[in-house]
Amino acid sequence: MSMLAFSLRMLRRDLRAGELHLLVAALVVAVAALTAVGFFADRVRQSLEREANQLLGADLLLTSDHLWPPNLAADARGRGLAVVETRTFPSMVTLGEGDSLRAHLAEIKAVSEGYPLRGSLRIAPGRNVADSPASGIPQAGTIWIDERLASSLSAKVGDTISVGMLALRVAAILTLEPDRGLNFFSVAPRLLLNIADLEATGLIQPGSRITYRLLLAGEATSVTAFRSQVETSLQRGERIEDAQNGRPEIRTALNRAQTFLGLSALLTVVLAAVAIALASRRYMQRHLDPCAVMRCLGATQGFLLGVFLGQFAWLGLFSAVLGCVIGYLAHFVLHAWLAQLLATPLPLPGLLPALQGSVIGVLLLFGFSAPPLIQLKRVSTLRVLRREFSSGSIPPSRLLAGYAVGFAALAGLMFWIAGEVRLGAYVVGGFSVAMLLFALVSRVVIRFAALLRGGARPGARQGGIGWRYGLASLERHHAASVVQIVALALAFMALLLLTVTRNDILDAWRQALPPEAPNRFVVNIQPDQLDSVQGAFAEDQLSAEFSPMVRGRLARVNDVEVGPSSYDDERAKRLIDREFNLSYRMDLPEGNEVTAGRWFSEADEGRGAASVEVGLAATLGLKPGDRLEFVIAGEQVTMQVIGLRKLNWDSMRVNFFVLTPPAVLKPYPASWITSFYLAPEKADFVNRLIAEFPNLTVVDVAAILQQLQSVMNRVAQAVQFIFLFTLMAGIIVLYAALASATDERRYELAVMRALGARREQLRAAFLAEFATIGGLAGLIASLGAIAVGQLLAEMVFKFEVAIDISLPFAAMICGAGLVTGAGWFAASRLMNVPPFEALRSGG
Repeated sequence: MSMLAFSLRMLRRDLRAGELHLLVAALVVAVAALTAVGFFADRVRQSLEREANQLLGADLLLTSDHLWPPNLAADARGRGLAVVETRTFPSMVTLGEGDSLRAHLAEIKAVSEGYPLRGSLRIAPGRNVADSPASGIPQAGTIWIDERLASSLSAKVGDTISVGMLALRVAAILTLEPDRGLNFFSVAPRLLLNIADLEATGLIQPGSRITYRLLLAGEATSVTAFRSQVETSLQRGERIEDAQNGRPEIRTALNRAQTFLGLSALLTVVLAAVAIALASRRYMQRHLDPCAVMRCLGATQGFLLGVFLGQFAWLGLFSAVLGCVIGYLAHFVLHAWLAQLLATPLPLPGLLPALQGSVIGVLLLFGFSAPPLIQLKRVSTLRVLRREFSSGSIPPSRLLAGYAVGFAALAGLMFWIAGEVRLGAYVVGGFSVAMLLFALVSRVVIRFAALLRGGARPGARQGGIGWRYGLASLERHHAASVVQIVALALAFMALLLLTVTRNDILDAWRQALPPEAPNRFVVNIQPDQLDSVQGAFAEDQLSAEFSPMVRGRLARVNDVEVGPSSYDDERAKRLIDREFNLSYRMDLPEGNEVTAGRWFSEADEGRGAASVEVGLAATLGLKPGDRLEFVIAGEQVTMQVIGLRKLNWDSMRVNFFVLTPPAVLKPYPASWITSFYLAPEKADFVNRLIAEFPNLTVVDVAAILQQLQSVMNRVAQAVQFIFLFTLMAGIIVLYAALASATDERRYELAVMRALGARREQLRAAFLAEFATIGGLAGLIASLGAIAVGQLLAEMVFKFEVAIDISLPFAAMICGAGLVTGAGWFAASRLMNVPPFEALRSGG
C-alpha cells in the first residue's frame, strides 16, 4: 500500500475514533477567527482603492487653515484642470421663532459650482424617501441638509433655517457626499450651501476655525505636474491629499478597528497553538504502541514520518477549508456592525484572506505538532515488550528547539497581524513574559506543595493518603503539570479579560466623568458680545467661566525654526502644523497641577512667560527654560516656558495647552469660550442664546460623546464577536489539558487499584491534584488579567482602574471548581475501567 493511501486510511480511522477532534477544532477556530477579520479588511481595502478619488471628490485636494492665494486656482485652470472651492466650519443653525425656536450644531459646508469633481451628490425630496443623483449644487438662497439635521430640527423641505444672519430655504435632503468619508467623524450633521451666500451669513469672524479646500481634477499628467509645482511652495498649515494619502482619518480609524480585531483574533491563535501542542502530545502518547508494532513489521522511520506528515497535511487542508467557510460566513456579522461607518458600499472579498488563513493554519499545525511526530517515528521496537520509550526519545534540547521553531512562526504571525514593529514587540514580549512567569510560578508552587504534603522531610506529620498522593503526583509529573497549568492559565486569562476586566475598564471610563461636569461649550464669543453673553448666563443663574482664546502658530523653539519635518512622531507633526489655541490668566485653573517649574507670579506679569501642558511638552520635547516663538496675527511673540501643568481632561472644563500672563496676549485679537452644565429642564436656554447671538457656536458635548460611544460600542461588539472564537479556543485548551492529564493518570490508577488502594482514596488523590492545578491556574490568570487591564487603562484609555482584590480569590475558587468538576467526571470514568483492562492496554 502506498504511503498516501495508508495515511488517508489512518486519518479516517483516527477521525472515527475521535483521536483528532481536538486538533480539528483548534485549527478550525483559529482559521475562522483570522479569515473573518481578513475578509472584512479585504472588503474595506478594495472599497478604499476602488473609490479613492470618489472619497476625495477630486483627483487632488489642497487643504489649508487659511485662504489659498487666488492665483493658485487661476494657474490650475490654465493647465486645463477643473477647480472647485469649499469651506467647512461648525456653527449653530435655528428653525422657528419664539418658544418654538429650535437650535442645533451643524457642520456648514459652502461649495462653489462644479462640486464635486469626482463622484456625485445624492438628494431626496424628503426624509426616508428614495434619493437620486443631484444636478449641480444648492442655488443661492437655498440649502441642502442631511437626514440627521432634518431629524434634529424636525425640518422638512420648504422650511426656512437661519444660518447666522441669513435665512435660507431647505430645498432638498442630502443623502450622500462622496468626500464625507466616515459618518462618525462628523461631530455635527451636514448643511450644504452655495459659497455665494457665505459672506452674508456673518459667520466668518476672528477665531473661527475654517478649513479651506481646493478640489482639482483633470488629466493625470496635468495633475501630477501641478502637484509637483505646489509641493515646493507649501506653507505652514497647507497640505496636499490624493488617492494615496487622502482621507487619512478613514484609513486611520479603520486600521485601528482592524488592528483591534486582529489582536483579538491573535489571542485566539495563541490559545489554538497551545491546544494544538497539547493535542499533538496526547496524540503521540496514544500512538506509541501502534508505531512500535509497525516498526516490528518493517516500517522504517522515514515511512512512519511520511505517513503521519501526510495524515496531518490532509487534516490541515480539511480544517483550513472548514475554517475559511465559517470565517466567510462570520465576516458578514462584522460587516453588519462596521460597514455603517463607511459611506460607500463594500465589494465582495477576494480569495487572499482565505489563502492567508489556510497558510497560517497549516503553519500552526506543523509548527506545534512536528516535535511529537518526530518522536513517533523514533519509537523503539522494544516498546512492544517493555512499554518504554527512553531509547528512542529526542534529547530535551532538540525537543525544545522544535517547539522554538513553532513559537518563532507564531511570533512572526503576531508581528504581521499587529501591523507595526512596536506593537508587535509589545504583544510578543507580553505573551512570552506571561508564559515564562506562569511556568516559573507553577513550578515553584508545585515544589512547595510537595514540601507541604510531608513527603520531603523525615518525621513530618502524615496526612490522608488521598491528598498526599495527589500532591505527590503533581511533583512526580512536574513538567506535564506545569504545561497544563500554563495552558489553563492562558485560557482563563483570556476569559477574564473578555468579561471581568473589560467591564471594570468600561465602568471606570463611565465614572470618570463628574456627575455635573460641563456638557455644553460656547465658542466664537466676540469681545463686544462678552458682557451681554455673561448677562444672559447670569439671568438664567448658570455658572460659567469665560476664557479668552488667541490663535497662534508655533514657529521657533530656542531660536530654531520648527515644522512637521522637525519631528518623527505623527502627533507632533499634526500639532506643529496647525494653530494653537492660547489663553491668558494669572490664577491657576481648577483641575490643573504644576508638575515642573512653577506657576506665574506678579513678577511675570510684564514679561513673556508661559505654562505648558505636560502632554504637549512631552510630544514636542519642551521643558522649563525653553524659549517659544509664536506667530500671532502676523506678529512674532516670544515667551519662555517657566512651568509644566497636568490637566484633568475628564473635568470637561475649558483647558488650554499654553497659558500666559494677561499682558503677553491681551493686545492680540481674541474670541472667548466657555463651558457650563445645562440641566435638562433648562434646555431652552440654548435656543434663546442663539436667537440673540446667531454667530455663537454651542457644542453639545453630551451628544457628541453619545455619538462616539455608539461608534465605540459597534467596534466593541465586533471585537466581542471575535472573542467568541477566543472563548471556544479557551474551552478547547481546557479540554485538551484535562484529557492529557487523565490519559497520563489512567495507568497509574490501575496499578494503585491492583495494589489494594480504595476507590475513595484514589478519587480523592485525583481531585486534589486537579483542584491544585485549577486553583493555581485561576490565581495566576487573574493576576495576569489585572496586570493587562491596568496596562490598557493607563496606556490606552489614560485613566486609573481600581484593582478588584476579590478577583484572584474568585478566580482561584472558580478555576479549582471548574477543573475539579471536570476531574470528578474523568475520575468516575477511569474508576469504572477494570484494572486488568487498563494494565493490558498500558493506560
